[in-house]
Amino acid sequence: MQTSAVTDLAHTHARPVHWLATATAMAGVVALAGLAQPGPAGAAAAPAPLPAPDAATAHYPLACGGAPSKIAQRATGDLDGDGNPETVAVVHCEAGSGTPPSGIYVLTRGKGAGAPAARVVATLVEPSQLKNVSDFAVRDGAVQATLLGYSSPDVPSCCPDQREQVTWRWRGGTFVRSGQAEARAV
Repeated sequence: MQTSAVTDLAHTHARPVHWLATATAMAGVVALAGLAQPGPAGAAAAPAPLPAPDAATAHYPLACGGAPSKIAQRATGDLDGDGNPETVAVVHCEAGSGTPPSGIYVLTRGKGAGAPAARVVATLVEPSQLKNVSDFAVRDGAVQATLLGYSSPDVPSCCPDQREQVTWRWRGGTFVRSGQAEARAV
């Protein structure tokens, strides 16, 4: 066998300082690679929820006999769990005096080009039920209201003698009502 005429090269003999420099460089490369990684798969940002429908742009199924309707109260919240808020509006016909009965309507955003910004998708209380609404709110995905009414036509319209605390929740594709009636003295 023929021996090499070249003496051993200095870089072929690793010393502790060489191992330390190599380990430090590798640690730096690994740290930088960890910072440059994309986010986890499927973690794309969810689209921002749409704004709540504007109650003033909806057409309400009220028979006001030519008088305008009035939005007395409104509240918003996600009622069906889709991540977008609905608007719930308490609406009645304007009257020169007295307190006309109210309807409670659930609104969602219109669909398609040329559609109104809000459309009625559910009627929780019909004005024909002769109820007035107080203590109205949307909380925790439910519509809550106090309905005031009359036990008979003989009760003066100034002084409802029935009071009912009601809640509507979206279940199985419809609004389910629960409530507790209270009788009040006149």
